[in-house]
Parts: sequence; C-alpha cells; structure tokens
Amino acid sequence: MRKKNHAAPIAFALGALLAYTFTPAMADGTSTQFERIATYVVCENSSCAETTAAEIVAASHDGRTLIYTDSPGKAIGFVDIKDPAHPKGLGTVKLDGEPTSVDVAGRYALVAVNTRESFTNPSGHLAVFDLLECRAELASCSPLAKLDMGGQPDSVAVSPDRRYAAVAIENERDEDLNDGALPQLPAGFLNIVDLGGAPSSWAVRAIDLTGLAAIAPEDPEPEYVKINRFNVAAVTLQENNHVVLVYLPTGKILTHFSAGAMSLDHIDVEENRVIELNGTLQSIKREPDAIAWVGDWRLATANEGDLEGGSRGFSIFAANGHLLFDSGNDVEHLGVKHGHYPEDRAENKGVEPEGVVAGRYGNDEYVFVGSERGNFIAVYRDRGRKRPQFVQLLPAGIGPEGLLAIPRRKLFVVSSETEEGARAQINIFRLQQGTASYPSVVSASLTEDQAQGWKGGYHRSERLPIGWGALSALAADRDNPDVLYTVHDSFYRQSRIYALDVRKRPAVIIGALVLRKDGAPVDYDLEGLVQRAGGGFWAVSEGAGNAPNATTPNLLIEISGDGTVVQEVELPASVNELQRSNGFEGVTLVGTGSQERVYVAFQREWAGDPARHVRIGQYSPAEGKWRFFYYPIDAVQSPAGGSVGLSEITALDDERFAVIERDSIGGPDARIKKIYVFSIAGLVPKEQGSVGQFPVVAKTLAIDMLPIMQATNGWTLDKLEGFAVAADGLAYAVTDNDGVDEATGETQFFRLGKFR
Repeated sequence: MRKKNHAAPIAFALGALLAYTFTPAMADGTSTQFERIATYVVCENSSCAETTAAEIVAASHDGRTLIYTDSPGKAIGFVDIKDPAHPKGLGTVKLDGEPTSVDVAGRYALVAVNTRESFTNPSGHLAVFDLLECRAELASCSPLAKLDMGGQPDSVAVSPDRRYAAVAIENERDEDLNDGALPQLPAGFLNIVDLGGAPSSWAVRAIDLTGLAAIAPEDPEPEYVKINRFNVAAVTLQENNHVVLVYLPTGKILTHFSAGAMSLDHIDVEENRVIELNGTLQSIKREPDAIAWVGDWRLATANEGDLEGGSRGFSIFAANGHLLFDSGNDVEHLGVKHGHYPEDRAENKGVEPEGVVAGRYGNDEYVFVGSERGNFIAVYRDRGRKRPQFVQLLPAGIGPEGLLAIPRRKLFVVSSETEEGARAQINIFRLQQGTASYPSVVSASLTEDQAQGWKGGYHRSERLPIGWGALSALAADRDNPDVLYTVHDSFYRQSRIYALDVRKRPAVIIGALVLRKDGAPVDYDLEGLVQRAGGGFWAVSEGAGNAPNATTPNLLIEISGDGTVVQEVELPASVNELQRSNGFEGVTLVGTGSQERVYVAFQREWAGDPARHVRIGQYSPAEGKWRFFYYPIDAVQSPAGGSVGLSEITALDDERFAVIERDSIGGPDARIKKIYVFSIAGLVPKEQGSVGQFPVVAKTLAIDMLPIMQATNGWTLDKLEGFAVAADGLAYAVTDNDGVDEATGETQFFRLGKFR
C-alpha cells in the first residue's frame, strides 16, 4: 500500500507564507488611488442587437460629456457624466464613414472620418460638431463643416490653447499585400488645422513626413499624434519605428528620431497554455503606437509593435530623442502578477501596450499605459529623472483603446472596442483616498526555491511572479484560517494547486504545486478541490462524457500532499453514458478514514434527469461506490437566455452543504449568482439503478451574490466558480477569468464575512 505524505500541503503553504513575508509590496502603498465608480455599456446608447464599440473617447472642456467613436456603427456617441458614478447615454449620431478618432476644441468636437474606397485610394474628412447644439437636441446634431483631409485620417489631437488641431493621415497599408510589407503608397502625412474663426473657414496645411525614417522613408504611415503646451506635435510612425516633432505655427519639423530597439528576458514567448517566464527576445524594435507628452519636454510611447517589433512595454524619451526610461518586462510581469496575462498571445506581442496618456492630478503626474490584450491599465507616478513608480493596475473591458485623463474632475476614463465575451464599455475611475478595491488577488514574486514546486524555468536567484488565471475552485485549509487553496481549469496545461494567503488585501498567491502522475505533469480540467484530514486533496476534473468528440471522462482524483496523483476514480459506465455536456463542477467531503464520504456537484442535468434537477454524487472510498441525490436548480431568468447550473459545493458539517448556483450570463443581463444551503439529513442516496428517483434536497438561499458582484462597478462577471468557509468561519468566493480569452481577464475575490 502506498504511503501518503499528509504533512506536505501544510509545509507547502507555511513555507510559501514565510517566503512571501520578505517579498516587496506590489505597489507604492499610497493612500490615494483610482477606484472604478461606473461602467457604461455602449450598446445601451443605441441598440444592443447591433455590434457597437467605443474606440477613442474625448470629453467636453467641463468634463461632463463624453464623446466616443463607434467604428462598426459608423457613429459617434454621447454620454452624460455630470454624475460620473451614474453615466447616462444621450444617444448616437450617424456618420457617412468610419470614425477613427475624436478630440474637443472649446465648443467643437472634431471627428476624424475614414471614407476610403480602397487602400490605394484613401480619403477622409474632419467632421466638426457643435457640442452645445448636439447636447441640447441630438436629433438635429449634424456637422457644421467637413474638412477634406486628402487621405485616410487616423488620429486627431487639439492643442491645449485650442489654436490648432493635428491629424495623422495614415493611408494605412494592406496587410494582405506582400504580407503587409512596406512601402505601400500613397504616402501618409500630417495635417495641421488652424482653428481660428468659423469651422467652415478653418485652413488645412499638409506636412510632408517622407524622407525621415530609415525603414521606409517614402511611406511614413503616421499613427498617433499629441500636442504639448508649446504647440509641438509629436507624431509616431509606427511601422517605421520613428517619432517626429512638428512645430504647428510654422509646420516646421523640429526633430525626428528612431524609437530604437531593445532585448527582453524572463518573458513568455511560447503559446503552450503554460505561463513560463523563461523566454528572451533580442533586438526588438519598439514600434510605438500611442504617444503622450509627460510635462512639456518628455514623451511616453506605448510600444505595441506591428511589422517587426513590439517591446511589450513603454518608454520615456527626451524631446531630442534621448531614451530616459524603458519599462523592459515590467508591464508583462504586471499582467502575470494580476492574472491578466494573455498567454494565447505569448508568441506575438504579449500584453501589447497600445495606449498611453499622462495627466497631472494635483501635484502628481500620472502615466497610464493600456494593455490591449491583457485588458488592463498600468498606472505609474512620474518622478522626473527617477524611474516611474508603479501605483496600481486598473481593470478594463476587452481591448481597451481609448484612455482619457480628466484631472480637473479627478477622473480617468477607459473605452474598449471589442465585444467578444463582454460588450464594449466605458469604465470610469475616480482618484480618491483609500486603497483601491482592485485587484483582489495578486501573486507573489518568488525565487524558484521559495515557490515550493512552481516550475517556471527561471534562475533560482531571480524573483518572478507566479503565473495564474482561470481560477475554478476554492478550498479551505482545515487548520489554518489564513490559507485557502485554488486551482486553474483546462485553459492552462500542467494542473496546479495554488496556495492563497488571505491575511492581506489583496489576497496573495504564495505558491503553486504542480500535479504529477507517474512523474509527469498532468492536464486536467479541474473544477473542484477539497483538502483531506491530515493532508492531501480530492479534486474533480470535468469531462465531456458522451458529448460529440468527447475524449476525457469526469474524474474524481485523489492527490497526495506532494502533488502526486494517487488514483483517478470514474463514474460507473451506466452513469457516464448519460452525460451530454457539462460534468463535474465541485467537490467536498465529510468524515475521515472508513467513514470518509466525498460529494461531487454535477453542473447540469444529464439524460434521464428530471428538468432542472442536477445530481449531487456521494462517493464512498472505502466501498468504492457512487450514490446520488437530486438538487433543484432555478429556472433561467436572464433576458439573454443562457443556462443555470452548479459550480461549487462546500461541506458545512456532516449534513449541511453550500453550493454556488449561477447562470451563464454576464453583464447587465446576469440574474442568478447565488449561494444556497441544503441538508441531506434524513435522506438516503440511491445508486444508479433508480434513475430519476433519487431523493431531492431542499435548498435555502444563503447569499445573493449578484448585488455584491455588481458593487464592483464593472462588467458583471458570469463565472462565479469558487466558494469556501475557512477554519475561522469566514466565507470567501472567487470568479474565473477564462484566462483573458474573450473575457475581461478580471478576477474578483470576495470576502463575505462569517457564514451563517
């Protein structure tokens, strides 16, 4: 008989706790941070039956009205944020082309509109709207003027003194032609618009940008533009890896410089569904997208990359092109630490910083860097000649594109353009006293020795964050109320048990135990976890049963304290053949030794089960037998449809259990995110021979989680996946972020107080 290591899980957790004690704090500890106060779902401004977006966002000069570009809708939208915690849609205005950017000059909104017929015949105009008239009567809102841009406009910026606008005329390349290689004419350029007088009389001056960059001097493709207080416009030529500074009053090019290249180490460069910070990239061109003035004589660039580059971070340059700072792998590591790392983009451009903006709030200058693929904003405090100080990470919608600082109202706004998994949205943050509520979970930065089983492939002396995401269960340590355990599902390979320190806010992942079978890592779809008396775990892996193309069964897995898989227990064949889709979704236990009973929650009904009745399986390890109860689930209530099922089960004592019951819908249409309690007292479970006649438990609502989840003021997350009651009686819950794949990437860890 195999000897089991019962003490290892406790040693694993306590060792990781000790290691974490000496880990530096993730941020600066400031008492003033940005807090999300509202999320506006863009489709509510027009029609949620259509695809919508909020690519670029601007604000009126009083900061009370937002104007955003909706490219798929060929419209601009208006949102009232007089009360920023309760934004109100004012409606949209249709355009005769695709809006690409917007900025505000006094009472006027300047909208860049792309009307090109083809890549070789680009065209567009600058549409000018009177904000006062549009706000008073949106139905009659129409352009006061349309200024011909002579090509395809991409970015527009207004000078702080409102005397000039600069428009980057990209004339973008066809990415399907010669693999997108440059040059592809006609060449782009910069337009300067003199804003004196009525809009219909505004003059447009074209500035030639050819002959500057070394890569494709005849095809500059300007991408983004920003203007400082001295009317100097900074323009990025992204594919050319170049920056140009133009003095707007005269149109003179003051200087231009290459954004340069750099090398990166300790990053994930392989899309293998494992976050491994063991890769390097050599001589990667920065290829900046957005650019921002930090003060008046320094420039921050978001180094997204395009043709041959993307350094996965941001840089700060002096106005003469001298490199003052580069973030290196910092932004990548922030994504990993916060569970926002898009592993399915590891071979491409990682977190892919696309947006950057700066703003002075009181005495502090902040730099905001937007990750298009990680769906977050990294906030830094500028410290002049010193290295910028990381302050916090802000969650965003999918594909955050527009970043807008509104310092006079202590607001920061993010707009997102993508709808895959969560509708396009506008997130509003306010700078205020106190610690921000997000993140609620981060991972520690440990050495390989400290990580107690984490296999990241990095040097033993290097401190790197533990990669994590897609948390799909929650389990209490039986003895230590400061430690919980969690796992990831099949989004990632190499199944792991993570130890979670809940003493601090945010909670900290302090170590990870790789599960191994016959010495090799295993790839389960873990959906439930519970610690056994004295050590070790039971876990469940969701299988597909007899669903089409099914290859994996539902498994109840016994795991020793060192992460070794002891045994895999399957359902009887007569039960397994009834599965059509969703399988095991949670596990818990009562008793010890020969009296140990393991309880498994099934997510949805199987063939032969009564409508809206799902199974609670009871497994006796001593007997090797399965028996079943039925649990009655709620009916679908969401206007968006979806399904309802279980996603967790937790034993409260020998007879009482808590379960998570939830619908599959997120956002405004979410309706069922609940924790119920049921008892099996007086009920006798039956084996499979009595299909459809298992005893039915009666449930009582313990916690309606929906208002708690909505109180985060973000997109309401659909996957409430884990629930646990610690040794001191405190209850916790956690959501699954789907590995940032067609999801916001946000993980919420809820502290629910004493569970009664």
